[in-house]
Amino acid sequence: MDRYPASRITVYSVLTALCLAVDLGSKSVIFSRLGGPFQSTGWYLDGWLKFELHTSLNQGALWGFGQGYALWFAALSVVAFVGIVYWLFFRGAAASLWLTTALGLISGGTLGNLYDRLGLHGESFPGNDRVALAVRDFLHFQLGPLDWAIFNLADSFLVIGAAMLFVQSFQNDASPAPAPTPANDSAPV
Repeated sequence: MDRYPASRITVYSVLTALCLAVDLGSKSVIFSRLGGPFQSTGWYLDGWLKFELHTSLNQGALWGFGQGYALWFAALSVVAFVGIVYWLFFRGAAASLWLTTALGLISGGTLGNLYDRLGLHGESFPGNDRVALAVRDFLHFQLGPLDWAIFNLADSFLVIGAAMLFVQSFQNDASPAPAPTPANDSAPV
């Protein structure tokens, strides 16, 4: 007998595929409409909170750390994806719908950025004909003096999934012990 409901495979697969499709579709639309990397719409919101679409190619990770290590990050993405599938379906974590959902979001985001890191998007840096091994980012926010890193929907799915894992870490997984039954030494009155 399975350690998790069979529907968990469907939940995980559909959520992963949906996140992947939304991420890749949004990147494709934004980059084609703005005309490639390093283009901007200008601020849609222009107060203390600012927001614009600004295309960027990131050869590293969050906030540009690890520039030039796209293939290394791609390898980590493959390991993470395999690890997630193993944990869910071979170690039984799919018994939890919460974990299945969190890991579906993380998988979708991981695969979206993996697609980009392998250069399958076809974008290149200006003045260079080689396809960039870089993640396509386009969401740009500023909060007062804080200029937030440009990111994409895959990054959002990863953060939401990680936040769900963080919340899950505070849950007590131990089943409560059954309440003891008092000894029945006397007859009811």
